[in-house]
Amino acid sequence: MARDTKESKAKKSNKFIGRWAFFSGMILAIIVGLLFEYMSKVDDIWLVTLVVIGCIIGLLNATEEETVPFLMSGAVIIIAGALGAGVMNRVPVVRGILPAMMMVFVPATIIVAIKNVFALEED
Repeated sequence: MARDTKESKAKKSNKFIGRWAFFSGMILAIIVGLLFEYMSKVDDIWLVTLVVIGCIIGLLNATEEETVPFLMSGAVIIIAGALGAGVMNRVPVVRGILPAMMMVFVPATIIVAIKNVFALEED
C-alpha cells in the first residue's frame, strides 16, 4: 500500500510539472513569437528552450487515457500550423507565434506518439 501511495504521488508530481511545462511553453512561445517579428534574429537558446519544454510536455503531460486526444489535438495543431502559416504571415504581429508554438508541439507530439507505440507493444 505504501508503494501505491509513492506511485500516486510521483504521478501527481509529474502531472503538475507537465502542466506547468505546457503553460510556460505556450507563454514563452507567444513571447518569442512576438519578439521574432521585432528582432532580426532570435537567439537559438530560446528555440532550444522551446524544444526542451516540448519534450518535457511529451514525457510528463499525457497519461495513457489522454494519449489519443493529445495525439489528435497535436496533429491538428501541427497541420493547421503548417497550412496556416501563409495566412498568418499576413499579420505582422503574430507572424512568429505559430512557428514558435510548433517548436513546442512537434517534439511533444512525437514523444507521445513514440510512448504510445511502446505501450501498444506491451499489450
